[in-house]
Amino acid sequence: MAIGRIPEFIRSHYEIHEWKHACAILSQDFPDEWEEIADVLTRFRLLRSDITKPGGRLSPISEKFNSMFAARGWVERGFDTKMVVDEDEIKSPTHKVDCYKNRVAIEIEWNNKDPFYDRDLNNFRLLFELRVISVGIIITRCDELQEVFEELGKGASYGASTTHMSKLLPRIEGGGGGGRPVLVFGISRRLYVED
Repeated sequence: MAIGRIPEFIRSHYEIHEWKHACAILSQDFPDEWEEIADVLTRFRLLRSDITKPGGRLSPISEKFNSMFAARGWVERGFDTKMVVDEDEIKSPTHKVDCYKNRVAIEIEWNNKDPFYDRDLNNFRLLFELRVISVGIIITRCDELQEVFEELGKGASYGASTTHMSKLLPRIEGGGGGGRPVLVFGISRRLYVED
């Protein structure tokens, strides 16, 4: 594993898991994107006000990540995919990727229902097989943040069936990523700031 290629701040503030040499692929084949990912992860802080603020379509945390990546040229991206057999076309729609740039796909899963992980991993698998992405990344939250949510009186909003690390890892280890290069960053309590 090439976790050593990840800057020290990120290694000490995020829970990191890697499959199929994702770090090596990113650092060697996509050095500009890798630098931008590292910059976003280093600058991110989990603010108390972001946790306590009511969410709309997207949580303030997801919006923060999306805007930081967008400022660096990453875009939400959908793909028009189909299979053609002789003259018959079969639509094969994929889900939009939260942040996409130059064959690198990032999904931010802060507080969705945990089946969203299945959707993301299946999407990564399909897009990898179609040669659209080379690496998939998921940014999610560590289980330890539940203590913070409880302290803030928000524990019920972040239930056991929502997206957090212990819901994701068994899916990937069980083959949910289809054996594709996947890198996971878990937001830890060390990023939490009382603002």
